[in-house]
Amino acid sequence: MDYVEVNFEISPQPTGTEILIALLSQIGYESFLETEKGLSAYIPSQLFDHSRIHQLPVFLTDEYKITFNYRIIESHNWNEVWEKNYEPVLIKDLVFIRAPFHSKNKNVKYNILIEPKMSFGTAHHETTSMMIELMLEENMTGKSVLDAGCGTGILSILSEMLGARFIVAFDIDEWAYQNALENVRKNKCRNIIVQLSDSGLLKNEKFDFVLANINRNVLLEEIKVYSKHLAQGGILLTSGFYPDDLAKIESTAKASELAMYQNIGKNDWVAARFIKR
Repeated sequence: MDYVEVNFEISPQPTGTEILIALLSQIGYESFLETEKGLSAYIPSQLFDHSRIHQLPVFLTDEYKITFNYRIIESHNWNEVWEKNYEPVLIKDLVFIRAPFHSKNKNVKYNILIEPKMSFGTAHHETTSMMIELMLEENMTGKSVLDAGCGTGILSILSEMLGARFIVAFDIDEWAYQNALENVRKNKCRNIIVQLSDSGLLKNEKFDFVLANINRNVLLEEIKVYSKHLAQGGILLTSGFYPDDLAKIESTAKASELAMYQNIGKNDWVAARFIKR
């Protein structure tokens, strides 16, 4: 199958890139690579229609300046494109995230294999890498974990590697759900349940940890749900928002009996740790 590579230059970033990924994923784009100037997006050639790009809402506003060009990638070059652009990620000299075409890193404690598809959570993005950094500071041995909006399933996989005994991961996106299932199998995980759903799947379960690497609006809506399903003294680790959003996130969490006691930043993104009072 031939693919079309569409290269976007976007200003301002990173907000424009995030919005564009969400919109393109709804019209058939399967894979994304964030670039210095914006984004490269990939779609099967038979589905490509450049006029549909111009019809996206983000092109109909003066808030963002976006230009793009495109080229055909023949099927026999597809793996070559990924191998050229998709680099493995090393975090804190402890976690190595790689694609199938990378070799294991024998010098680290945790090797995670992620099939690089369009699901969010490959650790190339600052929010995912910060979530991993926060997780490495926790004792997850024998604990229960809820991974809300799991994307590739990378945080659930690391949770099991860190000793968690029971993990529930869910995502509302069919592609993310299938990708998470695939990655759970590839990493030979046994303690992870992956579901295609939203937080409505939860009954009266209580978890020791909730992991929520999503976005500002979803977090503001769902923090009360996460708190409800956290055991007393449980930990919420969250990211996906900007420094200007932190005060609002903290205020909303406080109203749901969650106290913030750490936050870290990387480029334009923030991650935070909350405890259930």
